[in-house]
Amino acid sequence: MMGPGSSTATGESRGGPLTGLRVVELGHFVAAPFCTRLLGDLGADVIKIEPPGGDPVRQWGRQVEGAGAPWWSMHARNKRCITMNLKKPEAAQLVLRLVAKCDALVENFRPGQLAKMGLTREKLEAARPGLIVAQVSGYGQDGVDRDRAAFGVIGEAIGGLRHLTNHPPGTSDLPPVRVGISIGDSIAGLYAAFGVAAALWARDRNGGDGRGRTLDVALTESILSMMEGLLPEYGALGAVRQPTGSRIATAAPSNAYPTSDGKWILIAGNSEPIFGRLAKLMEQPDLASDPRFQGNRKRVENVAELDRMIGAWSKKHASGELNRMLEAADIPATVAYTAVEIAADKQLRMRGMVRDIDDPLFGKVLHAGIVPHVPDDPGAIRWTGPAIGAHTDEILRDDLGLSAEEINKLRNEGVVS
Repeated sequence: MMGPGSSTATGESRGGPLTGLRVVELGHFVAAPFCTRLLGDLGADVIKIEPPGGDPVRQWGRQVEGAGAPWWSMHARNKRCITMNLKKPEAAQLVLRLVAKCDALVENFRPGQLAKMGLTREKLEAARPGLIVAQVSGYGQDGVDRDRAAFGVIGEAIGGLRHLTNHPPGTSDLPPVRVGISIGDSIAGLYAAFGVAAALWARDRNGGDGRGRTLDVALTESILSMMEGLLPEYGALGAVRQPTGSRIATAAPSNAYPTSDGKWILIAGNSEPIFGRLAKLMEQPDLASDPRFQGNRKRVENVAELDRMIGAWSKKHASGELNRMLEAADIPATVAYTAVEIAADKQLRMRGMVRDIDDPLFGKVLHAGIVPHVPDDPGAIRWTGPAIGAHTDEILRDDLGLSAEEINKLRNEGVVS
């Protein structure tokens, strides 16, 4: 039996719990394509429709000459890619013919754009009764701001995240820090994938109603949904949550501390037994009985002094040595990983969350594994992000039954490529 680190590229054969599900993706950049990648990882047959020239993500980030961005290898894995000019009326008819053979459609155009292409809800439903349509947009499909331009960073700002990703007030004049990835887009894509699964359950479960559903996922609302107690605290107490830098505002000690080799180590010592063990490891056992640090509430009130003391101790040790010391003392801690540490991590490797994959475009690359892991039916990395139009002929021929002459006519007219 293959382990969770295996894939079709390296030998895995189990398809995943969504095997048999068919999805059309009219997505670009991050949100909709991330949604369909999650579905494809778990076995769904995803047909990605790209514009001439391909999805912009093919050129995002570090580049490999002649191949594009390595991110594409993972971002578009398990998808069949067809290149189609959706500005051509004939293209909309091809989409409808594909939809007729699918369970769901995922898109992230501006609100109303799908209908302008000739793909109204009525036409989609007529082509495939019971179709699930997931629409991801900046502000949602209705409301006063529905037509405003937006990317993930706008969703992060309106949802409240960007204000919180900063140092405490008064400690820095720099702008609020970006998380470092397109987190707003990815969270919206995650909600869209969850919504597709929920809508399919309602449609197809025993006694299901068989109805199609439209899902309206906004970047702004997806971030806001993740903001924990931010709104309840304001509503009940009038309290406006503020940035706390690398600390947790409600627990101490829980922060990133410097090491002698210029790295950072995260230490979470905020329960009484753990704090006692940390104080002993620091060779300052009296800290556990110090009135300033007795109980979490007192530690939070005096967190600046406590963090100063822990940081002075941590800076005397190299990160690897400190990591081993903290692990031996059963204190939750870790070095802040870069790609180097992630790629070498034994637990991530054993769990199949870091995989060596052979990619025809990039050679040997590393991919993140499949989440969630379903031990009995884990899904697979069946192939990596394909070249532009790699499956155009296959989809037109095998899925739509077009002849070679019909395909050549569409290509000559610029409908497909």
